[in-house]
Amino acid sequence: MRLIKALVAMVLGLVVLIGAVLLLMPTERIANIAAQQFEGTTGRSISFGGAVRPSFYPVIGARAQNVAIGNPDWAGSDPMLTAEEMDIGLDVVALIRGDIQIERIVLQAPVLHLIRDASGRGNWELGREAAEPSAGTEATRTRQVSLSEAVIRNGRLRFEDAQAGVDLHIEALEAGLRLPALDGPADLNASGRLNGQAVAVSLSTNNTVRFLEGGITTLALDLEAAGATITYAGRAGLDGLVAEGQMQANIPQPRALLAMLGQQGGDVPDDFLPLGLTGQVTRTQDGRLFARDAQFRAGAVRLAGAVDLDPTGARPRLTGQLAGDVLDLRSADGGGNGQAGTPGWSRERIDASALDMLDAELSLRLAGLRTDATTLGRSVVGISIDRSRAVFDLREVAMFGGTLAGEFVMNNRSGLSVGGNLRARGIDLLPLLSELADYRRLQGAANADLQFLGVGNSVHDIMNSLRGEGALRLSEGEIIGFDLAGMLRNLDMSYMGEQNRTVYQSVTGTFTITDGVLRNEDMRLEASRFSVTGQGRVGLGQRNLDYRVVPAALQGPDGETLRVPLMITGPWEAPRFRLDLEALAQERLRAEQERLEEIAREEAQRLEERARREAEERLQRELGVSREEGERLEDTLRRGVEEEIGSRLRGLLGRD
Repeated sequence: MRLIKALVAMVLGLVVLIGAVLLLMPTERIANIAAQQFEGTTGRSISFGGAVRPSFYPVIGARAQNVAIGNPDWAGSDPMLTAEEMDIGLDVVALIRGDIQIERIVLQAPVLHLIRDASGRGNWELGREAAEPSAGTEATRTRQVSLSEAVIRNGRLRFEDAQAGVDLHIEALEAGLRLPALDGPADLNASGRLNGQAVAVSLSTNNTVRFLEGGITTLALDLEAAGATITYAGRAGLDGLVAEGQMQANIPQPRALLAMLGQQGGDVPDDFLPLGLTGQVTRTQDGRLFARDAQFRAGAVRLAGAVDLDPTGARPRLTGQLAGDVLDLRSADGGGNGQAGTPGWSRERIDASALDMLDAELSLRLAGLRTDATTLGRSVVGISIDRSRAVFDLREVAMFGGTLAGEFVMNNRSGLSVGGNLRARGIDLLPLLSELADYRRLQGAANADLQFLGVGNSVHDIMNSLRGEGALRLSEGEIIGFDLAGMLRNLDMSYMGEQNRTVYQSVTGTFTITDGVLRNEDMRLEASRFSVTGQGRVGLGQRNLDYRVVPAALQGPDGETLRVPLMITGPWEAPRFRLDLEALAQERLRAEQERLEEIAREEAQRLEERARREAEERLQRELGVSREEGERLEDTLRRGVEEEIGSRLRGLLGRD
């Protein structure tokens, strides 16, 4: 990294200049020559606002006060570096033989201001390179450089990056560096406050020169920042910040960590904090991250697998395959379905901002899933997130003794909406309704198909805006809390209570949903001794009922067929049952009207038959014929007419 190399060059330049002339000249001349040589080497001005005093014991060196190193013209007139005091100590024997063995460098209250402009220029980039041996000069030996101790006390650093939009402030900086040999290992320990957040770092590498030149070296890092802890052991290089090694991270609050780096965002619901990672991590030069054999943590969530994070596009993109045991996503307050003391759906705002953090394409396998709304068994789910819209492909979900499949969608692009196309088979209704709606009056196995869409920023809003359609079939169950057959057969509403049951063989029906209201017109319940039909509405948003049940085949005590409608109304928690007496009176009136109409029809038929017989007998007498067995009436009458006409003709002719 050019920044680190430039700073090292500055320090070494000062060390060489001060050390070389320390024994030969007065301190004022030392300061002037050092300043001239430093400016000639680096292109930057240096000044000493206070005294420059030599030291001879225990090491040879100098102590300068009020040191300032200037900026290039484009970076402004303020210095790049100031320090109240700079203390340098050298090993004189090593210096005589041509090596630089620094015993100490101590900077008291330094202030370093680093700037990179929009074009990418950095004020730490030196105007001239340090003198190198000419082409005709052959270096006899490689100069050895070592640093026993470098210390910064109570320093401050500011880094302004116009390209990245970053403005970092480090205060109360305390640092220590040990460098036995420039081409050997190095150890750095530092602490301070970065943008108001406490930071402590410990770093070691096996080859300092290679590391500073951007090459790949062995690296160990321990970092504590804004409450987060990160450890890394592996290989890394400064050019492109490439890395490959074992990493462990624990991040209690991503927002605080990003704010420390001068960035916004990182809002994660408290239920999914802290974040954690353990595994083999690789970072490429273009910023892509790969995690293998990794363990991920988000609050109580634990997942293992492999993921890739690509930040190079318009939005970060996460892909991978993950697996976990039973996943617990329940919130700390249990996700109550209403306000305290008030039945109904929760009006608390749903925080779906996490959908905007990144895009994703994940495959997830779980042994189970617990949420505030429900509990699932073995699940295989595909998760796709694109610009705040998440699609959950339910490939295999075990749920309440049955299976659930289909697609569930959460869209937070312009306000939250949820929808889906779901197919449920063999679902045990009692635990399902108990968990989802606190309703414990229906037992049986259900097959259902459901298409739905709801909009709103709370469960209350979503449930009251639902629209869709579906079909339902229940088999071999019971309705708990009332005996429907007893109520209808005896016209008695006392057949209620936990000891009463309505046992059924099947319940079928289709429905539509509009504005949170489910409407059904074709419900049919079949039981061993009776059947009923039903129609009405179920308020999914308001959690109430307005439903009418009519017996289709129910025998009363006297054997007559009963058609007494039963009305079910009121809230889910305490529904009310009453007989529709007006409908009962209308049914009685209709039955009596049908009876009288039947009597009238029978009497009319009897009179008609009697009149017909009398007419036949009279005609037969007048024609003087009798109806023979098997002969039609028309034939008998025709024969009588023919005989009468023949008799009259014979009388006219006087012949027989």
